[in-house]
Order: sequence, then C-alpha cells, then structure tokens
Amino acid sequence: MATTGSSLFAPRESIEQVEEGDELAPKFDANGLLPVVTTDATSGEVLMHGYMNAEALEKTIQTGEAHYWSRSRQALWHKGATSGLIQKIVEIRIDDDQDAVWLRADVQGGASCHVGYRSCFFRSVPIGDGGGGEAAGAPTKLNFEETEKVFDPVEVYGDAPNPTKL
Repeated sequence: MATTGSSLFAPRESIEQVEEGDELAPKFDANGLLPVVTTDATSGEVLMHGYMNAEALEKTIQTGEAHYWSRSRQALWHKGATSGLIQKIVEIRIDDDQDAVWLRADVQGGASCHVGYRSCFFRSVPIGDGGGGEAAGAPTKLNFEETEKVFDPVEVYGDAPNPTKL
C-alpha cells in the first residue's frame, strides 16, 4: 500500500492495524486529500468543511493550529493567517478507516467563514413542502440561520473576488 513519506504516519499494512491499531496511517484519496470537518470545541457547532493533504495534517499536528489544502488555489492554507481568525486545535480525531478527520477547534476571533459569518454553514435547506419556491420548478430558497456577520470580509481580505467560488 502507498505511504505518504511522513515520519508522523505509519504505512498502511492491514485492516486490523488501520481500524483497530494505535498508529496514525491516514488514507489520502487519489488527489492526496482527506476530508476534514471542523467544529467548535465548546459548543460542537459545525464551523467548516475542508481538505488536508499530508503536509497540512502534519503542520496541524505539529503546530496545534489548523492547516488545510486549498483545492482552488492548489496551496497549503494556514487558517487565519490573513484574517487573524486562527483555529487553535483542541482535539484531532480520525475515523475508523482513517480517511476522514474531525477537528475540534477554539476559533480566535469567533468566526471561521471567509464571507464573515461564524460558521460556513450559516444557511439551512428547507425539507419537504417548505423547500420549493412559489412557482413549481422554482429553485429552493435557503433560510439564513445566522443574520449578522462577525467581520467584514472586504475589510479583511480586500475587494478582490474570492478565487474559491464559481
């Protein structure tokens, strides 16, 4: 089985080792990535979803601050390096087959979303009959669960369009 070349990660040798053992042996996908869900360490609120490559996971483990891989920019990304909204890691968990990561974080500055909201999951999708628009075939209208931004993204990031969108 393929290894990552990291001294922090064990080679994946058996199902028993990966699923029941005590060695970190992450399974990165064909693009070299692991999905990551980040939650608030105190409230449990889901803050964001992202990806890590081997370097991002290593840096997160070593520094205690969240690092991700930006698929749109094809670059390592230290969360909060620009905005100051650093995610201090309280706990890192990996799932049973070691192909997904859960970070519990204390967010410095109170927000994780680049558009200014606390959570990237600031909208909900109506379920059932509440999901359609006025006319049949109209797009589903989202509900805003957060109505006030924690920060102004233009002040933090400038006026440039975000390369991660569209």
